Amino acid sequence: MKCFSNPQRPPRLAAQASVDYTDHLDTAIARLHDEGRYRTFIDIERRNGHFPHAVRTRPDGSQQNITVWCGNDYLGMGQHPEVLKAMHDAVDAAGAGSGGTRNISGTTVYHKRLEAELADLHGKEAALLFTSAYIANDATLSTLPKLFPGLIIYSDALNHASMIEGVRRNGGAKRIFRHNDVDHLRELLEADDPAAPKLIAFESVYSMDGDFGPIEEICDLAGEFGALTYIDEVHAVGMYGPRGGGVTERDRLVHRIDIINGTLAKAYGVMGGYIAASAKMCDAVRSYAPGFIFTTSLPPAVAAGAAASVAYLKRTPELREQHQTQAKILKLRLKGMGLPLIDHGSHIVPVIVGNPVHTKKLSDILLDDHGIYVQPINFPTVPRGTERLRFTPSPVHGSSDFDHLVTGLDALWTQCELNREQRAG
Repeated sequence: MKCFSNPQRPPRLAAQASVDYTDHLDTAIARLHDEGRYRTFIDIERRNGHFPHAVRTRPDGSQQNITVWCGNDYLGMGQHPEVLKAMHDAVDAAGAGSGGTRNISGTTVYHKRLEAELADLHGKEAALLFTSAYIANDATLSTLPKLFPGLIIYSDALNHASMIEGVRRNGGAKRIFRHNDVDHLRELLEADDPAAPKLIAFESVYSMDGDFGPIEEICDLAGEFGALTYIDEVHAVGMYGPRGGGVTERDRLVHRIDIINGTLAKAYGVMGGYIAASAKMCDAVRSYAPGFIFTTSLPPAVAAGAAASVAYLKRTPELREQHQTQAKILKLRLKGMGLPLIDHGSHIVPVIVGNPVHTKKLSDILLDDHGIYVQPINFPTVPRGTERLRFTPSPVHGSSDFDHLVTGLDALWTQCELNREQRAG
């Protein structure tokens, strides 16, 4: 006997298609081509032990040796022997995948070890691991209003897309303050109900211009108005501070930050994102955030490699010092050529072109003729009119790599008759 019956339903009649979906797709993609914003993927094969050198597969199938100047593996940890050994050992011990979400068989000893390393890195009670820093930002910021009803989020105008998306999706009130403008932030805070819960979301290093957020001043305002603080340290963890805890560690402000967001995919050379906060905050986010609850956890090997990288960089400040030196050298040499460089004192080296078509053309020439790979950065990543080439020097770039880059840029700027007036930074 059947326990359940399935009543028969009349067949549905197929609706006649009245929309040309392919035409819509063609129009959308053509618009990007017309504006010079169509993004092209460069097929490269990174070679372990030879970073930042790689092999590019051209569209015709031929291969070209290139030097990567736009990678986010800032310190070359993606090829470090300790990281690779930890990953190999974890694969041998635990296999490939995690087997499920964190709630359903996907929490392993490797995930717990990594979260402990991250909590220790930032001097917080706990850390919560996500599959990427994008997901960590989005999931956390979209969940906080569930935890604090009536929450108002004050977000810097140049916050990363993941933060913008999280704030947009949370359904709560939001205020956008002008980039790094603490006076404007104060005006917004003063205009709202003093009794309303508040959170200020900002970054330590803004990746496109390389400028720093006014962390101490924002913390002062947060204290004055009773707001929580949420900082994105994605482009700083591993690279700033005595143990790589970021700008907040360097400036001794970690204790004034309630939630720190970081990544394992840049300075740490692996993959994943996280937040570090109080034990109760992490517990609440893991219990309410769909982006955490319903996502398969990172493979154990990835977690093991990331933990090894975090631990290694905690005890290797000389690598951070070398990285900063490399960035200073490149900026000095580009300034000596009179290129339109923005310099805010960080490791980010943006050279402004100001036109999406020209930026793409310069990137293509550098790659095809010089074997220099630097991806064009266009709208919406940066505002229109500020299109740029963004260079990320690292400790694994040698003196010959610097010479080749500077020579290529010098020749190209002359060939294309581009502006060499120094841009104020």
